Amino acid sequence: MQLFFTEEIKPDFKNFILSEEESKHAIRVLRLQVGDKVHLIDGRGGLYEAEILDPHPKRTVLTILNVKENYQQSSYHLHTAIAPTKNIDRFEWFLEKATEIGIHEITPLICEHSERKEVKLDRLNKVIVAAMKQSLKAYIPKLNPAITFSQFCKQQESNTATKVIAHCIDSEKQYLNEVIQPGKHYILLIGPEGDFSTQEIEQALNLGYQPISLGEARLRTETAGITSCVEVSLVNRSK
Repeated sequence: MQLFFTEEIKPDFKNFILSEEESKHAIRVLRLQVGDKVHLIDGRGGLYEAEILDPHPKRTVLTILNVKENYQQSSYHLHTAIAPTKNIDRFEWFLEKATEIGIHEITPLICEHSERKEVKLDRLNKVIVAAMKQSLKAYIPKLNPAITFSQFCKQQESNTATKVIAHCIDSEKQYLNEVIQPGKHYILLIGPEGDFSTQEIEQALNLGYQPISLGEARLRTETAGITSCVEVSLVNRSK
């Protein structure tokens, strides 16, 4: 399936012109021709089957043949607030794999022990789009601007989602899959390599976040993020 991300398209469109970037990829790289079938995704759950009418490398014209709305819509919503890693490649790897597995919202979290204080959203969104296309998904995860731990907790204070925090301090914890239920909204906090500070953990617990364990091993930030995505996905897997 040849898949193109076209967020401007809408279900009532009869024809559509690919962007210059996507047109170049379709015609120069994939060498698609008149009559070839392709699929478009809008990032909002729409999957469009289309046929090439004019294979122009700057403005390829398509006719829309069929539209599926809410394609592979999830029954749950996972919002992971995670500290960006010092090595940005590791954070990009997390975004790529989390998108493939299933995540709906990501907030880069700036913590007391964070070694990276800023991220470039444009670059990170490109990683997400590429992973969405590769994994044949029609929904694009929302990437929020970076925010401090304290600000995020205050921002989400009235949110009724199931809220959990993964930290390394020895204390009574449950495993993530024991805390969450299928078909719900979840907010998950993942700290930096140096873990959350004791003050941050205390703030989260006072706001109702449940402490959870991802296993006996001490995981890197990006590994903890992926492990939690997998667990949430498995809990919500249709039988």
